[in-house]
Amino acid sequence: MGVEEQRAGEFYVERDVMNELCLDKLARRRTHSTRPLLKERVKDSLRCSVPKLKRSVLSFIPILSWLPRYSVRQDALGDLISGISVGVMHLPMGLAYALLASVPPVFGLYTSFYPVLMYCIFGTSRHISIGTFAVTSIMIGTTTERLAPNSNFMTLNGTNGTHVLDVVARDAIRVQIAASTTFLSGIFLFLLGMIRFGFVVTFLSDPLVRGYMTGAGIQVVLSQFPSLFGISVGRFSGPLSQVYVIATLISYYCNLHSLYKVAVIGQIPKGLKPPRSPDVSLWGSIVGDAFAVGIVGYAVNISLGKIFGQKHGYNVDSNQEMVAVGLCNIVGGFFQCHVVAASPPRTLLQDSTGGKTQVVGMISSVLVLIFILQLGSLFEELPKAVLACIVLVNLRGLFMQFKDIPELWKSNKFDLLVWLVTLVCTILLNLDIGLGASIGFSMLTVIFRTQLPRYSILGHVPGTELYLDTDTYEEPSFSELLSLSLSQALHFLTQSGIDIGMLLMKKKKRDTEEKRKDKKEKNKAKKEAKKQQGTGFDRGPETGIHGDDHMTQMSSTGREGEVGRSSFNDTHTIILDLSTTNFADTATVKTLKNIFLNYRKIDIDIYLTGCQVCVVEQLSSADFFSESIPKSCLFSTIHDAVLHSLRLSISCTSQTFGYTYSFKGFS
Repeated sequence: MGVEEQRAGEFYVERDVMNELCLDKLARRRTHSTRPLLKERVKDSLRCSVPKLKRSVLSFIPILSWLPRYSVRQDALGDLISGISVGVMHLPMGLAYALLASVPPVFGLYTSFYPVLMYCIFGTSRHISIGTFAVTSIMIGTTTERLAPNSNFMTLNGTNGTHVLDVVARDAIRVQIAASTTFLSGIFLFLLGMIRFGFVVTFLSDPLVRGYMTGAGIQVVLSQFPSLFGISVGRFSGPLSQVYVIATLISYYCNLHSLYKVAVIGQIPKGLKPPRSPDVSLWGSIVGDAFAVGIVGYAVNISLGKIFGQKHGYNVDSNQEMVAVGLCNIVGGFFQCHVVAASPPRTLLQDSTGGKTQVVGMISSVLVLIFILQLGSLFEELPKAVLACIVLVNLRGLFMQFKDIPELWKSNKFDLLVWLVTLVCTILLNLDIGLGASIGFSMLTVIFRTQLPRYSILGHVPGTELYLDTDTYEEPSFSELLSLSLSQALHFLTQSGIDIGMLLMKKKKRDTEEKRKDKKEKNKAKKEAKKQQGTGFDRGPETGIHGDDHMTQMSSTGREGEVGRSSFNDTHTIILDLSTTNFADTATVKTLKNIFLNYRKIDIDIYLTGCQVCVVEQLSSADFFSESIPKSCLFSTIHDAVLHSLRLSISCTSQTFGYTYSFKGFS
């Protein structure tokens, strides 16, 4: 763009200097809110009409809105191919992830059937493939093995006096624990979704989720070593549990030559099981596990859903997704399933093979149903080592997230720290405690960054009304008006970082030093005058000496060369730019009051600029404004505050910044 084209974009504005009172009068600020009262909003939400009822039903059951408009010509072929592909992938993943959940493999197939149908009815994402997922499966497995360890099911063999594991009884109890945990997790998610609590996932930042998934993937790998090597190792729980797993494997490694039997899946019963009520008596022992695994599963769902929704141009309702996943788990709990989530490998396969709607889930469910009813026996002799390999191969995407480390190192080291701490906590403290510790650490980083906000000293760009950060730009300059920009909200954790006591001490010291210098200059002038009178010599007007008054003037104006330096000693006005601040609590109001009062003690005026309406209302409701702090100390822009300050400190025309300012609107 040439110079002439740039000049075509110039604009000229002539207006009065605006403080908050002038702006309210000019823009005719409303004296009452246009927002309906709470009573009216409640009445409106409870008022029922046919259109409103229709919208509510369609939003709660999305299949009623998209299925009647389904295009067989455009979508059927892609959905069919994708449904068959995803269904084939469901089979080995369902069998393998059931082992992670420490339940018989057939229950992984149930998890790939019932919840998938439920999501087709209530889900809002067209491309995610819900079902078994490695991370949620191992979280369920940790719970089942903690509450039903092998040691609880050892029976004494009367023939040879050895202890034998009662596998049937153990598996029955573990299935019950997994189903109860799934059902309770579904209740949590359903209730949170109904009260529009879908935003809870925002507390799980992307680095935290990715670090947690990577750490969980490492735990999954370690849990598959026994199946890979064909050895029997109990799953430990609690902090540092993975260390004991590894230690046991090392001890077994020395005796692998004596272990030749290959473990296989075993019997896969045909047919579907009738629904069964979850064991409510277990809820006290699993409430924490149920909530944690539900939130993790939902976080994966909504993350993948929004990624593919943005890719294909449609919205994913976070609250309805929470309701949908909750219903999937509630129904799954009745049919002995474990917690479901969207699987990245299946989702990528569904998208790459041309799937466009939730019909893909229906087709894949039909394929899984056929396998459960007739073809399950074909996999009974499949070695568990093969399933372990399937699990490891499907985890490759999680381990690719180690590439996040160099990227986060370049972009944001706080996020990198959250990622690494989450990874370490997940591996060493186990999945449940690790998740809580990771969330706590993530919140601490937010508090730390909030407590130490960034303050920018703004300088004036000559010839414009712009004020920019002097650390970033070379051209902006500033004089005795100091403009500060705050980078975030003001609240009780925010610290100003300015020591008022130190400034007061410096002012007193400076005033004392100036008085001492003035007195010294006066005494020197008197001696010089007496000396001149004694010699009868008068140096005349060109000497610059005309008695005490003139010397005092020289002393007071001798500091003119210091004006403009970037120190608080030469500042008479501080302007706080609050344009990025969206709220101010009561502690902030007290802090601002103290700032106004304390800086006045050192002859510095304070002005606030760019305050949003909500901030002004919060300041007003907290009785911030008074005779000592009038509302006229608020200005629309930094430039308005600068002009007002110059109007008070110098004459009506100022050349401080290299050009003339014209002041209007002041008497």
